[in-house]
Amino acid sequence: MFQEEIAQVVETLRSGWWGTGAKAHEFEAEFAKYIGCKHAIALNSATAGLHLALDVLGVRSGDEVITTPLTFVSTVNVIVHRGARPVFADVDPATWNIDPAEIEKKITPKTKVVIPVHLHGRPCDMAAITAVAKKYRLYVVEDAAHATEAWYKGQKIGSISDFTAFSFYATKNLATGEGGMLTTNNQPWAEEARIKSLHGISKDAWKRYSSAGFTPYEAIYAGYKYNMPDLTASLGLPQLKRLEKNLAIRRRYWKLMDRALSDIEEIGLPPDEEAGTVHARHLYAILLRLDRLKIPRNQFINALQTEGIGAGIHFEPVHLHKFYREKYGFKKGQFPNAEYIGERTVSLPFYPHMSEQDVNDVIEAVRKIVEYYRK
Repeated sequence: MFQEEIAQVVETLRSGWWGTGAKAHEFEAEFAKYIGCKHAIALNSATAGLHLALDVLGVRSGDEVITTPLTFVSTVNVIVHRGARPVFADVDPATWNIDPAEIEKKITPKTKVVIPVHLHGRPCDMAAITAVAKKYRLYVVEDAAHATEAWYKGQKIGSISDFTAFSFYATKNLATGEGGMLTTNNQPWAEEARIKSLHGISKDAWKRYSSAGFTPYEAIYAGYKYNMPDLTASLGLPQLKRLEKNLAIRRRYWKLMDRALSDIEEIGLPPDEEAGTVHARHLYAILLRLDRLKIPRNQFINALQTEGIGAGIHFEPVHLHKFYREKYGFKKGQFPNAEYIGERTVSLPFYPHMSEQDVNDVIEAVRKIVEYYRK
């Protein structure tokens, strides 16, 4: 396992160039080809990508950015980092993704950007979101941290909106430990994002010290340290080639779990892909029907761990976290759909390198716990 990644990393180590260089640029080119977009900028995280996108789009103090409360905090943190105000729109209870009708209700003259999040890899309703954005002249920045393989109505996620950010964190479908990619079809924006990703200097180190000769740099922006080194890109290139093969395995395991758990009245299954879309199937999260169980969600997770099954929560709604409650006055009850889902989801182990026996072990553990704790 991972022999090609090891070989690529060793090749990079032996090359003597470990920073951002030929491998990172190759990864960008191959990723752009995979997505079908014009530009891809390799970064150290999807968070960096979201932040860069908001910066390039001119989000500043006094602006408002609409997003979902059912996401990881990084999606919302970047809005705060730009000095803007986060505004939440509740999710659709059927899809768990942001509800386009709720987005429109939250638009004010201060609204500048909408950030839809493709939760667990299931594409948002991009047609409706794009229509709302065009109606009010808003930018759209997609958080596709879970959705590298996803498609929406014949368009690859990453090729639709103004910007899209992808994550290559250690748990993602394409994992480089840390890392991310920002995609766009707008050349001036891509150039600005690329320059700002490396301190705002006009030429990166690879170009300054390449065989073409030395060229001094100049800082044209107050940029960031968001670039991806070649060592990271060396892990990403082989995995990019395996994404579709791994997605086929994820599809098979998803169906196995759906079939095996569908008769359990105490849980709900995760929303599947709708017609004309491709679900990246990053996470398989069940929804506990707590009114039919004797235990709360966290105790259910503890019981799974006792059975040797790791599980997680994706996610606690952002508006209920301490910082957002205290700074913006958010309260429980404001986004009931997100809160209902956030209180009840349990993400089960779900990886392509699992065996079918591993999948069956997860299924049996869930069935055992439900049977023991059902009312």
